Amino acid sequence: MARRFPRVMGLAKMCSNRKISFKSLDPPSSLTHGIHIFHCPDAVGIVAKLSECIASRGGNILAADVFVPENKQVFYSRSDFVFDPVKWPRVQMEEDFLKLSQTFNAIRSVVRVPALDPKYKIAVLASKQDHCLVDLLHGWQDGRFPVDITCVIRDFDDWAYSLNLGASGKNWLFSAIDLYAKILSGNFLRSYGNDIINIHHGLLPSFKGGSPSKQAFEAGVKLIGATSHFVTEELDAGPIIEQMVSIQSFILVERVSHRDNLQSFVQKSENLEKQCLSKAIRSYCELRVLPYEENKTVVF
Repeated sequence: MARRFPRVMGLAKMCSNRKISFKSLDPPSSLTHGIHIFHCPDAVGIVAKLSECIASRGGNILAADVFVPENKQVFYSRSDFVFDPVKWPRVQMEEDFLKLSQTFNAIRSVVRVPALDPKYKIAVLASKQDHCLVDLLHGWQDGRFPVDITCVIRDFDDWAYSLNLGASGKNWLFSAIDLYAKILSGNFLRSYGNDIINIHHGLLPSFKGGSPSKQAFEAGVKLIGATSHFVTEELDAGPIIEQMVSIQSFILVERVSHRDNLQSFVQKSENLEKQCLSKAIRSYCELRVLPYEENKTVVF
């Protein structure tokens, strides 16, 4: 049964690690959909104030996720809500959530209105293996991804080329790496300053570095996987966003066995890599990914 968000002081402790759903996420045609994420020190009344902030402007929460780690004084939340942009202008919304973030000394407070805000502009760094790149370009062209791919940079062993589709690097909100063969230095990561998402054709932390499929094949594994993670200075060690595996009992029914050679092993992993990278990008754009501790993520 659909329920409204109860305005109870201290609800953060009561609904720790729970998801609260209220009704369909499809807003009426006269209303607009918004998303808000919040990361702050844990305190009494955060959920009540979030609800009040939205309700006081005529908005209505459709779903909310709250995560308060055990024995950690930190609060995470993600809220889906609908509102009338005439009654709650976008600029006023930004000001209201800013006041809320100041009240609770928020580490991160981001609000996004997909119908009104610009799409994320991204660059894709790819190797000569192009299955993920082709999938991303098709998804962008078909409107499946809420992004604008403005640049493609491809690496072919000892040379590279780029295709600029309309924006400079300073305008990229994040980048996606499709099996790019070059290691990105700490200086580059710091100067770039934005998030970079990598797809690794293996289940990290196993089989780090180059040729992970070859490593897994030679180790005789019986399931294959893919990992999407944030890029850090340490190779293949960034916070994990998404992982997928392929085994007989799962929906993804590809399974590897002693009968596979390296070529068939790699072919079976490519579909996983496409899906894993696509889901990570979609989760990122929908504000579902938050940093947690030093090397983890909260993914709502």
